Amino acid sequence: MRALAIIFLLGLLTAQAAEVAEVSALKDPSAFDGITNKVERSRALFREAGKVIQSPRCLVCHPNGDTPAQGDDLHPHYPAVVRGPHNDGVVGMKCTTCHQDHNLDLARVPGAPGWHLAPLSMAWVGKNLHSICEQIKDPKRNGNKSMDQLIEHFAHDKLVGWGWHPGSNRTPAPGTQERMGALIAAWIATGAECPPEHSKETK
Repeated sequence: MRALAIIFLLGLLTAQAAEVAEVSALKDPSAFDGITNKVERSRALFREAGKVIQSPRCLVCHPNGDTPAQGDDLHPHYPAVVRGPHNDGVVGMKCTTCHQDHNLDLARVPGAPGWHLAPLSMAWVGKNLHSICEQIKDPKRNGNKSMDQLIEHFAHDKLVGWGWHPGSNRTPAPGTQERMGALIAAWIATGAECPPEHSKETK
């Protein structure tokens, strides 16, 4: 009985350590309070958020083309599928034909409510953080979202949230969705400044 209790305690401690490591992989907005220049602080906040934006879990659904990607190496989706006129596949091969509103771990099929590709205007693959940042701020290219709606999107959208709970041993996005939302809110509060165009952060 004592051995079982020790095993349980070790498992609990391991899970807690993993949770702490996951959160610490994405800095809290307060970590940037020491940057007194508001523009530079805003840019630093977006660079931190960029760890999520440029993670494989986000890039697979923001392809620069008509084919989604899979895996950490962003290989083409298998079976072969295409974007379709509404970013959710084509007749006979809709995204939701396979992707349900939750992960199907036994079949290794990821899922979340409203599974679909981001529009081409929101493609991130191959772009640096400056370009992505300008794109995110532009209502003509971000789905006509206001700044408040952007915060809501990053902080609470369930499809976005899948990136932190991808299932089947997929690498999750760094940190948590709550922390990502806080970073975007802090970035906007400091002027929503973008990293310089010569930034080299690309995927």
